[in-house]
Amino acid sequence: MSEPEPTIPKHIGFIVDGNRRWAKERGLPTLEGHRQGFEALKEVAEECFKHGVEVVSAYVFSTENWDRSKEEVTYLMKLFESMFDQYVNTLNTEGVKVCFLGSRTYNVSPKLVKLIEKAEALTKDNTKKTLAFCFNYGGQLELAEAMQKIAAKNTKPEDITPELISQNLYHPEIPPVDFLVRTSGEQRISNFMLWRIAYAEMYFPDKKWPEMTRADVPLLIAEFNRRHRRFGGN
Repeated sequence: MSEPEPTIPKHIGFIVDGNRRWAKERGLPTLEGHRQGFEALKEVAEECFKHGVEVVSAYVFSTENWDRSKEEVTYLMKLFESMFDQYVNTLNTEGVKVCFLGSRTYNVSPKLVKLIEKAEALTKDNTKKTLAFCFNYGGQLELAEAMQKIAAKNTKPEDITPELISQNLYHPEIPPVDFLVRTSGEQRISNFMLWRIAYAEMYFPDKKWPEMTRADVPLLIAEFNRRHRRFGGN
């Protein structure tokens, strides 16, 4: 008897942790860890899509990351400029829709905002695969801004429902996270997708993010299939 086909999570969310520690362990500059982390993201996301995952989200820069050294933040912004300008063209060719979840006003340069808007406009008609960058993102800020949108419409308190809150998140078309993966062994969610991870299965592999390759994707799917999702039921 053949093995049953595995259940493929619709949305995998990655907290891409461990870039700096990976570099330090190898005597490399911190910045090299971020560069290698970006290469890992491209490889892992591509493999996820090949296996049938519809949405991949990646926590690439939080609202708290601005507190890092000026050198590191400057390098990351340059890396993002290159990524959002060049990599997006490849993603569009592959039929991937690109979304950015996060604040576009707090600290982000006008150049980056334009690249973000250009990337979303270029790929908006791609519907089967989505790569969501959580950039300048914080889950609490997302919820606060959703509430501000609702309040601005003079919504009555009794009319505020979970569905209404979902409709006012960043890119409300992004579905809930089915499988949350945080690398480097840290077991925290760090303000990531607070609303969308309500019923997510979570996995915390010890690998640092730059060590992740396409070979890890089938292992992640197998881990997801070992879970029994109850959603509060039996």
